[in-house]
Amino acid sequence: MRILFLSDNFPPEGNAPATRTYEHAVRWVRAGHEVTVITCAPNFPEGKLFDGYRNDWRSVETIDGIRVVRVKTYITANEGFIKRTLDYLSFMAASTVAGLFERRHDVVVATSPQFFCALGGWMLARLKRRPFVFELRDLWPASITAVGAMKRSLAIRVLERLEMFLYRSADAIIPVTQSFREELIHRGVDAGKIHVVLNGVDLQRYVPCARDTAMAQQYDLDGRFVVGYLGTHGMAHGLETVVDAAEKLRHDPRIVFFFAGSGAERARVEQLVAERQLANVRMIPRQPKEMMPKLWGLCDISLIPLRDNPVFGGVIPSKLFEGMGMGIPALMSLPRGEATRIVESTGCGLCVAPENAQAMADAIAQLAGDPERLQRLRAASIAAAPAYSRDRQAGLMSDALLRLLDDDTRGMLPTSKGS
Repeated sequence: MRILFLSDNFPPEGNAPATRTYEHAVRWVRAGHEVTVITCAPNFPEGKLFDGYRNDWRSVETIDGIRVVRVKTYITANEGFIKRTLDYLSFMAASTVAGLFERRHDVVVATSPQFFCALGGWMLARLKRRPFVFELRDLWPASITAVGAMKRSLAIRVLERLEMFLYRSADAIIPVTQSFREELIHRGVDAGKIHVVLNGVDLQRYVPCARDTAMAQQYDLDGRFVVGYLGTHGMAHGLETVVDAAEKLRHDPRIVFFFAGSGAERARVEQLVAERQLANVRMIPRQPKEMMPKLWGLCDISLIPLRDNPVFGGVIPSKLFEGMGMGIPALMSLPRGEATRIVESTGCGLCVAPENAQAMADAIAQLAGDPERLQRLRAASIAAAPAYSRDRQAGLMSDALLRLLDDDTRGMLPTSKGS
């Protein structure tokens, strides 16, 4: 199978879309498939080119057997609606044009959360008369209004029309949660073309490990109960609640909050920590992806917060699975839904009400004072991880693509007739 994949995030970027795309693609290559990824020069989330890269019109490299085509885009930081939209539109146009000059592929896949990448994938698939697969990572634009980035407006209504157009036009949709599948069916999308493939964890990289002594000393974590927030500091995460919880625990010498990452809300979090003079908070910049297992190894629990909005009840943050692989229990603070069901059914962590700093602080203090319970949660995390291995999820997605192509060869896809 020859797969053409559009994603505006790819390694060396280390966010969830980049990681999922790479970890699936590298497994497809090992299984004998040919994979080409069209992406841009790495710059997320600060909007600054990574060392060794240029924003050229077109460059080609091979990463672990994956053919990677990078195209020129408008580069900006992950903040500000207008600039980010220009970024998205430039990638849509550049990736579509670049795809036309690629050799013939069997299927075109494009990923969200933003839909302009998916629109580019749809256009490219139709121009090349190939099946189009929409990998749905977020219910965009609902998540835009959920975090307050935009209010209901003409622009949102246009995006909603684009959203439904893509759902109806895709030959297959691969959402990352069952909740997304249920939402699409509720909106009238054909259930037969929706195939759920959850996020997962690379169990060759994310394994239980001892705390790195040198790093623990470097960040003054020795002998502390470390509450880790690792990842994008975005508008959806409600990180001011985490700062409030840290303030409530500021006089508990056992507990330290450890932030690693960057994003639109990073400066705001730093400001709050400085204003409140929270000595129990450590903040380090975004780290390379290869450092993540060591960073997780510093943590006693993984903090996974989202804002109190029903939209986020259908989200499963990918850091949940990385924590499972490392044996790091999760403390989830988000609306009840699919993620909380996973945590409660596997026993891999605790769930508290979203945007409730007191509940968060109480749960942290209880775990810090109950090592036996913490150990039970660790064991449950490790036991749960294999069900969400990246090997399994990559296989499920390639199976869905192969079934689509089998249907295509039997003439069941009207868009590919005569090709």
